[in-house]
Amino acid sequence: MDRKDLRALSRVRLSEAKALNGAGLPDGAYYLAGYAVECALKACIAKETQRYEFPEKKRVDASYTHNFKDLVRVARLQGSREAAAKSDPLFRKYWNDVQSSSEQSRYGRHSWKAHACLSKPSATEIMES
Repeated sequence: MDRKDLRALSRVRLSEAKALNGAGLPDGAYYLAGYAVECALKACIAKETQRYEFPEKKRVDASYTHNFKDLVRVARLQGSREAAAKSDPLFRKYWNDVQSSSEQSRYGRHSWKAHACLSKPSATEIMES
């Protein structure tokens, strides 16, 4: 799978997440929105890989994760993310929502309207991110 495939897959999963959320299916939307973020970050990592490059094993191994914070680090996007968070409060809010999700949370129930006291992000917040 190359960068182009990962970008396309990210867009497809985001579109599917929006459709599920619109149909009142937040659990599936939340899962697919997280998958879209993961694919987008992995596309950024693929962009950094040069043609004919033999990548470092540590970098390759670190890319095989579902942890968004780790993927941002491997993609070398920390500086850009920090700058965007400082200058754009909406981006900061969205990133905080994305970062608070996890692989485990994507397998849970996400009917947050029924549990207003919960502070975890909704599928909509993840998709807007």
